[in-house]
Amino acid sequence: MGTRSEEPGARDPFLRMHAVNVYVRDQERSLRFFLDTLGFQLAFDARVESGERLVAVTPPDGTTVLALIQPPPHSLRSKLIGRATQVVFVTENLAATYREWHSRGVRFLGTPRLKRVAYESAGAASTGTSSPDHNATAWGGAFARFEDPDRNSYALVSFDEVSRAVEVQRQAAAERREAERRAAHELEIARRVQARLFPQRLPELQSLEYAGACVQTHQVGGDYYDFLDLGHARLCLVLGDIAGKGIAAALLMANLQANLRSQCATAERPEELLQSVNRLFYENTADNDYATLFYSEFDDRTCRLRYANCGHLPGLVVQRDGVVKRLSSTATVVGLFSEWPCRTEEVQLCPGDLFAIYSDGITEAENQRDEEFGEERLLDVMTGARDESPSHIVSTVFDEVRRFSGDRQRDDVTFIVARCKSR
Repeated sequence: MGTRSEEPGARDPFLRMHAVNVYVRDQERSLRFFLDTLGFQLAFDARVESGERLVAVTPPDGTTVLALIQPPPHSLRSKLIGRATQVVFVTENLAATYREWHSRGVRFLGTPRLKRVAYESAGAASTGTSSPDHNATAWGGAFARFEDPDRNSYALVSFDEVSRAVEVQRQAAAERREAERRAAHELEIARRVQARLFPQRLPELQSLEYAGACVQTHQVGGDYYDFLDLGHARLCLVLGDIAGKGIAAALLMANLQANLRSQCATAERPEELLQSVNRLFYENTADNDYATLFYSEFDDRTCRLRYANCGHLPGLVVQRDGVVKRLSSTATVVGLFSEWPCRTEEVQLCPGDLFAIYSDGITEAENQRDEEFGEERLLDVMTGARDESPSHIVSTVFDEVRRFSGDRQRDDVTFIVARCKSR
């Protein structure tokens, strides 16, 4: 019998039957009987240093090994040859197996017959109040006995109703585990694909340093951020939040990303670009699908930021002197309406100013007391780390949100921060 101790991360300790010993007079004759007559498979056939031959077979659909042991003549173990082995083989169709083996010359001790055994339930047995009518369960099935060439006898049984029910449950559990394995594998593929949709490079600017990141609640999610080179010393910094979570939101996120990237190369004005994106998103999604979006264009020559806030949280400009400007909505959400007016506004950034856009996974993160992280804490973290690099500020914000909420992350967390610098 083989065992495996339970390890961290293992679902269950491993335990199964390994081998049963059968004593025979001639290993080769017995081996041929099990392989050629019964259709078993060879498990192993080897010789140890002592010269003893180790031979074992296994049923075609089983894992337990039947070791064929040839003891020395006149030894105590030789007296175990030709006995009832207590080994039971199970088949789904006893009648068919019986006919096939009988035709091959297997000696059966009678024809198959039905057998019913009543056993008490555990509760009734412990209380001593068993009743043949109410506390006993009948186990029934067809069985037969057969012998090998050494007159060792074995039982051959068919599945009864209880065994069939157990087998159905086992198969259902196996199918469920396989479905879960496939789903996890496909989700991992989706995670890797979506990771490639986020910015893989950061176009370099002379007057702006910036960074962004996204931490998803599940392996995939609906938050989106991007840095798009618009040419003519202009950079687009965009952050979107799809309504919903999981695979459905991830697919919509990919749709939104594809629309933005395809349109930004041809549109001359951000209003035209966003109206085209809204139209495509509206036409290619369900009636209740939408996204909030903060779209901004930074001009590296003038340090001016043109933006459109489409139903998103206010963008934040933290000036060097500590004054905070909130860049509020200039349009409604994307994808919900076919008629979609959009306007843009501008703000001048000066050296040392911080500009940030974020998803509600940051400000709505909750602690154990159901308090939200909030905009005020976000501003405190940003100003406390304002002299650090943008990537360090992003990491610091994520660390503080994680410290605040513990393991209670309920939404995707996405953050972009940029600092205007002297040319």
